[in-house]
Amino acid sequence: MQTTRPRAITRTWDAHTTYRECGVVTGSAVHTVTLTRTPAGLEATVNGEACELRRAVSILHGASHTTVTAEMLEPAPIGNARAAKLHGLMARAGVPSAEHYGFAGAALDRPVSSLAALTDAEARAVWAFLQDTHPHVRAFAA
Repeated sequence: MQTTRPRAITRTWDAHTTYRECGVVTGSAVHTVTLTRTPAGLEATVNGEACELRRAVSILHGASHTTVTAEMLEPAPIGNARAAKLHGLMARAGVPSAEHYGFAGAALDRPVSSLAALTDAEARAVWAFLQDTHPHVRAFAA
């Protein structure tokens, strides 16, 4: 199943940790942990300093409680209704249905497996490409 929910690009937590020895509180700490999704994978910072992902995850898992303080999400996808309209416009323009994803991929210069997962900007780029390659399609959108 293709998910169209936006994922977090960056998420920041305050991780509160209570240290105990024999049931007695011996100290506490608050760390600010940020995980960022990059093309190379996840990157981590703790208290504003770059660190190994393993250390950041360890702090989060060992915390007594965590609070999400900030997050930045990917742009929202267009969803099924707008994707269906885009499929319809491609069909009316004469693009065979088996080629819709390839057509969108050519417009975006990357593989496309779901029109519903496109962002608004990507859908607009596909629409512009469709208009450039099939000028008669402008009349269908009016």
